[in-house]
Amino acid sequence: MIPRQSRYNRPNGPGNPEGTGYYVPMTTAYHADSSQLEDKEILTWEGFGEGTRQLAQRITDSGFEPEVIIAVARGGMIPAGALTYALGVKLTDAINVEFYTDVAETLPDPILLAPMLDTDSIRGRKLLLVDDVVDSGRTLALVLKLLRGFGADVRSAVIYSKPTTIVQPDFVWKHTDNWIVFPWSAQPPVNPAA
Repeated sequence: MIPRQSRYNRPNGPGNPEGTGYYVPMTTAYHADSSQLEDKEILTWEGFGEGTRQLAQRITDSGFEPEVIIAVARGGMIPAGALTYALGVKLTDAINVEFYTDVAETLPDPILLAPMLDTDSIRGRKLLLVDDVVDSGRTLALVLKLLRGFGADVRSAVIYSKPTTIVQPDFVWKHTDNWIVFPWSAQPPVNPAA
């Protein structure tokens, strides 16, 4: 297991390997309001279903057979779930990362959030790391480095890839320059009824 840290923004040191960001406890989730954006791509539930099937076919055709699918939470959780069914993979896990704070606004670096991934269960296994989008590529780079550091054979899959990424995912459904509105995050969180 990756050790949990009890304080925010704990620097690199024991239990926080260099280059893996900061481990922090849970934070409040945000909702990116993209209603004012003109250049955006809206993914529907139907489009998502078709896209994940096409992505699964690309993975299968490559010959890569993942043993475990790891979601980058939160955005990668629904795509990862769809891919577990499409690929027939039972074993799943998630790694919690925060980077975006609003539309086109990020933290200085991606940070890992508790609870942490059970790394003992992935040593030496074939992993498929799944996220919704790779934009700068910094989150993907952080998590790939972390997982490979535990001896895993890791490939990555995303629904969307942007040309600004520093890391090219192994499997991509679609390329775009626009902000993407996903069906699971299009609406703000539910508030208590009056």
